[in-house]
Amino acid sequence: TRAIMSQCPMPIIMLSSLTQQGAEATIEALSAGAVDFISKSSSFVQLDITQIDRELKEKIRYWGRRPIIPLPGLRAPAARAANAAALRSCDRLARPPELVVIGVSTGGPRTLPGLLKVMGRLNCPVVVAQHMPSLFTSSFALHLRQDTGLDVREGATGLDLPPGSVTVLPGGQDGLIGRGIGGKHVLSIRSGDEAAIHPSADLLFESALRVADGAVAVLLTGMGSDGTRGARKFADRGLPVLVQEPGSCVVGGMPSSAIDAGAVSHILSIEDIARKLSEWAGSPLPRPHEKREKMP
Repeated sequence: TRAIMSQCPMPIIMLSSLTQQGAEATIEALSAGAVDFISKSSSFVQLDITQIDRELKEKIRYWGRRPIIPLPGLRAPAARAANAAALRSCDRLARPPELVVIGVSTGGPRTLPGLLKVMGRLNCPVVVAQHMPSLFTSSFALHLRQDTGLDVREGATGLDLPPGSVTVLPGGQDGLIGRGIGGKHVLSIRSGDEAAIHPSADLLFESALRVADGAVAVLLTGMGSDGTRGARKFADRGLPVLVQEPGSCVVGGMPSSAIDAGAVSHILSIEDIARKLSEWAGSPLPRPHEKREKMP
């Protein structure tokens, strides 16, 4: 994958076994530039082959129409940038945010490391809804932790969400933020059919609004419209919604859907989203000690 993306970039689809080793290899390939993946059981049963056949056809048709994959951080086309005139005004927060919640799908393993590296440690918890099967998010969280040096972990029911932490919701399930003992933010994980895809960015965003007076929502690259409903509710509360420029996304569906719904306060590159989050909630750098001259 690295060789192909460095010499002749093209869409790469991974076929991964549902094993820990297969998940780790897939996450590495996605981070190196692969655009999508299909998971299969370790035993190639007839039902599994039928499912893979259908998924593979759909993905080949989709990615076959997108031969050039833009790198994260590129500027959006001028036509999309023109929408900035209609953005909601929300450039300053009354106080630092209590939570940052992120929704991301296709292209996330390639995009999130760059966001987190530039963003750095925040003075509030960060919770990420990355569309992914259950076995893959543990490897993904470990990869982000090693790549960024931040406190990244996979979520679980009852997990505290301290400032500075980055929590990746477990794949195939939904995560909700609640209040624990002493008013701390805690996570609960649930399985259900309410959302069309899991973990749901909409459900994560809505739970953040129930427990935090000040929160920031972020929508990154991804297919579909997950996160738009939650973004509208952020807009109704006058809270910021930052979206990645669709032109810089591997797939621009999720940001574009929120933009078209009029729920967005900022359309930014990945680097500018990271800088904005750091500006609003970043840990201040320690001031260097002033050298004092000794008195004679």
